[in-house]
Amino acid sequence: MPVSEKTYRQVALEDPDGQWELACGRLRSKPGMTVEHEDTGTRLARELVLQLGRREFDVRIDGPRLRVSTGSSYLPDLSVVPRVFVDQKRREEPRRLEVYEQPMPLVVEVWSPSSGDYDVEDKLREYQRRGDLEIWRLHPYEKTLTRWLRQPNGGYQESLIRSGGVEPVGLPSVSIELDTLFE
Repeated sequence: MPVSEKTYRQVALEDPDGQWELACGRLRSKPGMTVEHEDTGTRLARELVLQLGRREFDVRIDGPRLRVSTGSSYLPDLSVVPRVFVDQKRREEPRRLEVYEQPMPLVVEVWSPSSGDYDVEDKLREYQRRGDLEIWRLHPYEKTLTRWLRQPNGGYQESLIRSGGVEPVGLPSVSIELDTLFE
């Protein structure tokens, strides 16, 4: 039996350690992650925070949830959220689960043996459905970045990057050096 969005939000708030997602009406708990997964996500978050500050954007690890039109809500490993969205949530929906329907400038999944197939086959496709501007899949073992950039026609251009600096299109003056990220 499918779980309602109301029930999902209640479960996610009451059991934050479960890191719950709602996928096609079913509750799904994010599995445990490897040290390489966590290290890569933390390094990226640190670099983004240093370059962005907190005026226009917040960098979030394992939160908030991103909702798609089908009603599913996913918990990316990292997302960059415009401050204006955060401020609006604080005013209009205090004490509620942080869920956004608006497209984000950058959404990141870090590959892990426990979630790699699910992230690629399900979550990345749903982020594209949401219209997120840029989606990354970092692979800490292969030391690669697969990048999907939203195009004017609504489609996505995919590229595989192995080294050098990457400048997210929606984040002014930010450059992430992959060689440093994957040290």
